Parts: sequence; structure tokens; C-alpha cells
Amino acid sequence: MAATFEFYDARANEAAKAAQEATLENVRERNLRAEKTWRALADQSRKAAHDREKLETEKAARREAEAQAEAQAEAGEG
Repeated sequence: MAATFEFYDARANEAAKAAQEATLENVRERNLRAEKTWRALADQSRKAAHDREKLETEKAARREAEAQAEAQAEAGEG
């Protein structure tokens, strides 16, 4: 299963809620640390997805430009 932003964000929200409800300080701190970690993973996941989309867009544009250049070259030869 690929981890997604939504998965990490949900875990962060659960940890934040658990921290709010905790009566013991050490439990609160543990859940706050967990929330921080889950949020970092969520941010990293979102950035990776954004970077993948950007790369795919660039590749598609490059393929399109190559196809147009090839079509022009063939039209010039004919």
C-alpha cells in the first residue's frame, strides 16, 4: 500500500486528538511528538506527489515538442 498524504494526515489528526484528551503529561508529549512526525510525513508525501506531477507534465511537454519537430522534419523531406 502506498502511503498517501490523506493517510498521514489522518494519523496526525488522531495523535493531536489523543494529545488533547491525555491526562498524563508524558502521554500528551508522546502524542504531540507523534503528531509532529505524522505531519512531517504528510508534508513530504504531498511534496513528492507534487514533484511527480510536475515531472510528468514536463515529460509530456517534451514528448509533444519532439513529436512536432519530427513531424516538421518529415514534412520538409516530403
